[in-house]
Amino acid sequence: MIITRVDAFPLRIPFAPGSASRAAGREDGTGVGSLLVRVATDAGIEGWGEAFGLAALPVTRRAVEDLVSPLCIGQDAARAAPLADELQRRLHAFGRGGPVTHALSAVDIALWDIAGKAAGLPVHRLLGGAAGSLPCYASLDPYGDPAAVGAGVRAAVDAGFTAVKLHERDLPAVRAARAEAGPLRALMLDVNCPWTLPEAVKRAALFRDLRLAWLEEPLWPPEDYAGLAELRARCGIPLAAGENAATPLEFDRLMAAGAVDFVQPSPAKMGGVTALAAVFPLAAARGVTVMPHTFYHGPGLLAAIHVTAALGTASSMIEWRLTDVESYPYGSAVRPVDGRLAVPQAPGLGIDPDPAVLREFSGG
Repeated sequence: MIITRVDAFPLRIPFAPGSASRAAGREDGTGVGSLLVRVATDAGIEGWGEAFGLAALPVTRRAVEDLVSPLCIGQDAARAAPLADELQRRLHAFGRGGPVTHALSAVDIALWDIAGKAAGLPVHRLLGGAAGSLPCYASLDPYGDPAAVGAGVRAAVDAGFTAVKLHERDLPAVRAARAEAGPLRALMLDVNCPWTLPEAVKRAALFRDLRLAWLEEPLWPPEDYAGLAELRARCGIPLAAGENAATPLEFDRLMAAGAVDFVQPSPAKMGGVTALAAVFPLAAARGVTVMPHTFYHGPGLLAAIHVTAALGTASSMIEWRLTDVESYPYGSAVRPVDGRLAVPQAPGLGIDPDPAVLREFSGG
């Protein structure tokens, strides 16, 4: 199967009117952006992938169209892992992370989708595993206002989630979340890399009595693995990190430093299915639990579901971005039920993006 086309579909799905995310100005209040990528072959089989987007979506699209696509045309689509290695070698001068790696991630996910469709098997079966469903946690947008945070947690609880992650930094907001969640539900806190090590030690002490399941990405810069290890030894809260890392080697360094209890590879950011699958055995050897970062709803999410179904442990969970938007890339076909996500059983990733959603929300 020869690759004949690589097309990018930038999506911008608006927040629902009156949603807390729109009110808080999340992503400028305009909605959720992501970049879907379709790889076509001469055998008539197409695969779908996803590149992390947000504000860098136009740059990532250029990386797909100007750098990655020309190198893919004419290549054998059945060589997903070797092609991923070849493309990274060809493009490493442009960085081992960021928009170029995000673009490569989307193509890799699409190639695994193609491989599964060609074999008549779901991706998790190609990787040697099987599962009917996986536990997931609700990942809330940053609201800031304690009342809005409490309402978001209540919505998650009412939807059947037993674990909720916040994107907040201030103690009143986190206290409001714990009060709403009650003492038994898991509560995680992602602060998105704001603090020096001394600042993080002081701030973590404020959250200690709230019984956080983990504190995520507390340090700037995020690659300060020695600092994370020191914080982990001192703060009394389990630490999670990894969404800003790329390449399995970098993940191994993160875990070798003793920096994390939970590692968070993001398949739409760090190399797709091929790279994500490589992290699981590294984590198992280090005694670290993999919790994939999937703050998106497209093929990147499905990639994480399939790899986790094949290689994850009983402790692994999938991140579900619980945000009120007008639609999702798969329409209503991929939604949690009582805090669990079904593992698609059809070939490849199992589901293609909804054409109606592409028509309505694609930016061209």
